[in-house]
Amino acid sequence: MAETPKQATHEGTEAAGGHASGGLPQFDPQWWPGQIIWLLIIFVALYVVLSKALLPKVGKAIDERAGRIEGDIAEARRMKDEAEAQAQAAASEMAEARARSQKLAADAKAHAAAETAKRQAKEEAVLHEKLSAAETRIKAARDEAMGNVRSIAVETAQAITERLTGQAATAAQAQAAAAKLA
Repeated sequence: MAETPKQATHEGTEAAGGHASGGLPQFDPQWWPGQIIWLLIIFVALYVVLSKALLPKVGKAIDERAGRIEGDIAEARRMKDEAEAQAQAAASEMAEARARSQKLAADAKAHAAAETAKRQAKEEAVLHEKLSAAETRIKAARDEAMGNVRSIAVETAQAITERLTGQAATAAQAQAAAAKLA
């Protein structure tokens, strides 16, 4: 039967020491130089693969991402500045509109006050005219009434005199008596 390499190695170690070693071969100083060489070969191979193939791709991705982030930040700052400028423009437009509306309101108020004063002056003139006409009519009515009162007083005096004395007083006597009373 043919021997396998594992069996040959096992038999070789038994023959050298006369018995089988129960330890790990990694800790046997006899194998360290070979292990160190393989460690260096694997380390150099991994270093070359990582530094030439993988790390540049990762570095490029990191740089691209950093550039994108910086671009986004710059864009955000630009947009913020633009928004602030628009807000200031809107505020100034609002202030102008407010000032225009206040001026318009003041002008409308002044115009309404002038119209009201004008109408009031017209109405006062009409009322003054009507009042003057009414006073004239009242004075005429009073004068007429006073004229009638005098004639009524004369007639009443004649009637009272006739009733009390039995003699009728003349119109001239009654008028003279009424003139003394007034």
